[in-house]
Amino acid sequence: MTFEQINVCKAYISKICGISNFDIGIIMGTGLEAMKEKINVTHTIAYSDIPHFPVATVSFHKGQLLIGTIGKKQIIAMQGRFHYYEGYSMQQITFPVRVMAALGVHTLLVSNAAGGMNPAFKKGDLMVINDHINLLPDNPLRGISDPQFGERFVDMCTPYNEALIEKFTALSKTASLTVHTGTYVSVMGPNLETKAEYRWLHSMGADAVGMSTVPEIIVGNQCGLKCFAVSVITDECDPNNLKPINIAEIIAVAGKSDLIFSNLLTQLIEVI
Repeated sequence: MTFEQINVCKAYISKICGISNFDIGIIMGTGLEAMKEKINVTHTIAYSDIPHFPVATVSFHKGQLLIGTIGKKQIIAMQGRFHYYEGYSMQQITFPVRVMAALGVHTLLVSNAAGGMNPAFKKGDLMVINDHINLLPDNPLRGISDPQFGERFVDMCTPYNEALIEKFTALSKTASLTVHTGTYVSVMGPNLETKAEYRWLHSMGADAVGMSTVPEIIVGNQCGLKCFAVSVITDECDPNNLKPINIAEIIAVAGKSDLIFSNLLTQLIEVI
């Protein structure tokens, strides 16, 4: 990945949609599709058509960029993301975030489906991420450092923007919705965790577990973006009462909470 590749990608997207400066970047997680209906979509670009862009290999990730508006905000949204378990490098996974930053995005909004390890969390709940634990086996900042990408030693004392968390929480209270806050731990996957692993992950302070988000947030911070992320709790990971689950169930649970989440996220975008 080079700065030249990012600029080629930026130029291609700008030429297709006639826009060179965006406000908000969105990454839609597993089973979270309703946000598409909130965007006044003007252009849809397949990842496979974009120079140097990875291609989503997970069947339930659409693999396309949505260009449009929400109110007066210019939006670029990823309908489908990339994961380490797909075989991509961390640099490939986070390449779209760097492209978004090059296109002028100042705020990155990320969603994911996650397993809830906090006993207070139930299927379908929303958890605003206020911190994370990175257990992925690589880091997107590893390698030769290019000053054009930002600082090499990125400070992570507040990786998730506190003002955005406060605004989202206030919006949820206004709507009389219960939204949790907590710590997200990212693991490699693609298998789900064992009982012993859930006990271990929860004991280290994690409230929810998933296989994404952290690499994008790390690079978003390096790029100087305001970052915000929400997990939709799709399964309850109680090691003392663990039951088999499959991906279809996870997607179905995410879909049920998708509209509530998308409504709140749209309201957040309008007040940013």
